[in-house]
Amino acid sequence: MKARELRDKSIEELRRTQSELKEQLFKLRFQKATGQISNPTKIRLVRKDIARVETILVERLRDVE
Repeated sequence: MKARELRDKSIEELRRTQSELKEQLFKLRFQKATGQISNPTKIRLVRKDIARVETILVERLRDVE
């Protein structure tokens, strides 16, 4: 997910995206623990996407104040 795409979203959409990504990360970690994951690098990519979303959320919330 590109940061440019995320910057076009509203705060509510970003929070929704964040919760979806965290749920996806939970499922990937569960698959890793049970040995069913086909692409373990996907975990790293999802973690980076979560960080991007959180960074943009912090920027937006600072602008509101």
